[in-house]
Amino acid sequence: MNRKSNRGWTMAAAAVVAVSTLFAGCASKTDPITQADQADVAKGVTAPSLEQTRAIAEAGFIYGLPLVMNYAVMNEFAVDSSSSQFKAPFNQLHNEHRVATPADTAVITPNSDTPYSIMWADLRAEPLVITVPAVSKKRYYSVQLIDGNTYNFGYIGSRATASAAGSYLVAGPDWKGVPPPGIDKVFNSTTPFALTLIRTQLFNPADMPNVEKVQAGYQVQPLSAFLHQPAPPAAPKLDFVPATTAGIKDNFFEYLSAALAYVPPSADDKEIRAKLASIGVGPGRSFEFKNLSLEHKAAVLLGMKAGDKTVDTFLSSGMKNINGWNVGAFFGDQAFYKANWLMRAGAAKGGLYGNDAVEAMYPYTRTDGTGKTLDTSKHNYTLTFPAGKLPPVNAFWSVTLYDGKSQLLIENPINRYLINSPMLSAMKKNADGSLTLYIQKDSPGKAKEANWLPAPDDTVYLVMRLYWPKSTPPSILPAGEGSWQPPALVVSK
Repeated sequence: MNRKSNRGWTMAAAAVVAVSTLFAGCASKTDPITQADQADVAKGVTAPSLEQTRAIAEAGFIYGLPLVMNYAVMNEFAVDSSSSQFKAPFNQLHNEHRVATPADTAVITPNSDTPYSIMWADLRAEPLVITVPAVSKKRYYSVQLIDGNTYNFGYIGSRATASAAGSYLVAGPDWKGVPPPGIDKVFNSTTPFALTLIRTQLFNPADMPNVEKVQAGYQVQPLSAFLHQPAPPAAPKLDFVPATTAGIKDNFFEYLSAALAYVPPSADDKEIRAKLASIGVGPGRSFEFKNLSLEHKAAVLLGMKAGDKTVDTFLSSGMKNINGWNVGAFFGDQAFYKANWLMRAGAAKGGLYGNDAVEAMYPYTRTDGTGKTLDTSKHNYTLTFPAGKLPPVNAFWSVTLYDGKSQLLIENPINRYLINSPMLSAMKKNADGSLTLYIQKDSPGKAKEANWLPAPDDTVYLVMRLYWPKSTPPSILPAGEGSWQPPALVVSK
């Protein structure tokens, strides 16, 4: 989330405190809480009790967090043209001729390694065809396909399809057609709206014109245009419920109802969606937090707070702790998650739109090697890779620093948000061949400045990225069990 949403959550938590005593004494009540529930009561269906409401709100928060985050990003990127984060309308590819900076606030823990090409797909009328050019084997690129469930449903690129040119069909859940000639592979989204994220490796600032040439070769067109046929009737125009990443915590279940309208139900989520419907959350329902009784407001807020804490606990302990770094694999497709909503929520909160482990691994940490919180207002830190033990990758690796609270990039005097392997030639190694990174708010001195990752006067969050990790030893794979391990952060003497 960004800073505004954190403030909203703090206000919501304060409201919980104000009414939690009242809730404790009212757990057996069964007051109807929405118009939908009032209608059910009229039919003889009892609305959930306060205790049940709290439990549903907790489970609903965990299930719905990725859907809501994704829905808000879709609004900011593709729906609300007045948003500072707007990229392009649906089915239009937007190429960023830069890497992410602190001005990018829609998605937490943004990757600042690779310029993005971004497209939100509307697959209701017909599939789209993504055509990619031949890309040099020396330059890593990947096309990641993500649906409204935040499942990664397909990949194109250096690892997945090699570096050759090709055309790929992306279809929505209702498409039943036959792949036409000229299509190399079909990818099926579980939702009618899906996100395409293309990462193109940038070697250094002077390399940007070369990246732009590659980006110009990425093409998207409707299937009918690819086949030179008449287009089918356009899908109906939709009035999306407005949503922003800043408003997630204050409007969570309103946003979830809106998001669920574009997430077809499945056998996986049938049970949780039925529970959410019982408190007025779902497609066509108008959950209005402001209209709830004081007791039910407390129940919902307590449930959300408990769900958020559960997600944080998963992020801090659900992965393998290696030298203070959390290492694991929690991004994938529908079959990968197997309805593990907690893992999916942890993945979204840890870094929305992360890659499958075979595409990229993301060790992350908020602590040093002794388990103490990383606070660069109090300490300087070093991260030393022993000689011959840099992250083992087929593409490249990086270490990115974020604000410890917002998980966004931080302004600094040299505009350096990460250190990555393309920068190695300019960096200074130690006498024994090891490489030390200096993570601190003040310069470590001119001689070491090439190895400096500037930090704020505050707590920090670090993410290591290993793009296309090697699959044979030494390797970080299998996740949490690999023979290569990230070194600990150490307080400088």
